[in-house]
This record gives sequence, C-alpha cells and structure tokens, in this order.
Amino acid sequence: MSSLCGKLETDIEIKPSPKKFHDMFKHKPHHINKASSDKIHGCELHEGEWGTVGSIIYWNYFHDGKPRVAKERVEAIDDEKNLITFRVIEGDLLEHFKSFTLTIQANPKPEGEGSVVHWTLEFEKLHDEIIDPHTLLQFVADVSKDLEDHLLNDV
Repeated sequence: MSSLCGKLETDIEIKPSPKKFHDMFKHKPHHINKASSDKIHGCELHEGEWGTVGSIIYWNYFHDGKPRVAKERVEAIDDEKNLITFRVIEGDLLEHFKSFTLTIQANPKPEGEGSVVHWTLEFEKLHDEIIDPHTLLQFVADVSKDLEDHLLNDV
C-alpha cells in the first residue's frame, strides 16, 4: 500500500442491540436524518431497494461547516455479523479521494446489553497533500451516538 492509501477505524459503544442498529442502516437510512438532523439532511434511494446489495443511496449531509453530498453503492451486507459496506461512487469526497468505502459493523457488547459499533473508513487519496479524514471518522461516530437515543425511543 502506498502512502496514499489509508484506513481509519473507531468503536462507539451504544445501548441499542447490534441488530437494531444494523437494521437502521440497512432498511431505514432515510430515517437517520430524524435522529441526526444537524448532520444528516437527507437520504434517498436512487436505484434498487433498501437493504439490498447494489442499491444506490444518495446522502445530503453537513460536515466540516459545509453542506455535502455522497452517492454510495451498497457493496456488502452480512446480517449475521450486522455488517454493511458502502462505496462512495459520486460526491464531495471524490474531490479528494480516488476511492472511499465505509464499513459499519455492530457487535454485541462483551458485557451485558448494547453494542459496540465498529466503523472502518478505507480510502485512496488523489495526492499526498490531502489529510486523512479524521473529521469524517468523528462525524460517523457522532451520528452513531445520535442514533442511540432514536433507537432506544423507537418502538
């Protein structure tokens, strides 16, 4: 791997079950803006069906002080592992990155109820002056925490 390729990871502990968190990103990503309206302004299905590999999802979000967009293809879904992978195919991120994927996996907490949400951002920068997307990693962590309250109150 060249220095242009990178990977960032973080874990966020939340109270809802891994399945509940996974199902939100799989079947209802268009509801995430209700839980995280300051960050996620909208999410639309452009091709396919919610919860299916190959579907194209279009996000409107607010990051680093600016409104942004991302069109993503669902690359992988593993319900047993509560895992989903999105590949960015259009949008603001591709101004700086040749490729960008986000993988979310919700694992049961080792002790008791709840989940540990593991985010992985894998990317290839267009050139070496582009900084690693640490602010985006913090952004997805914050969205996960916003979802915690929504999922606990959602029946």
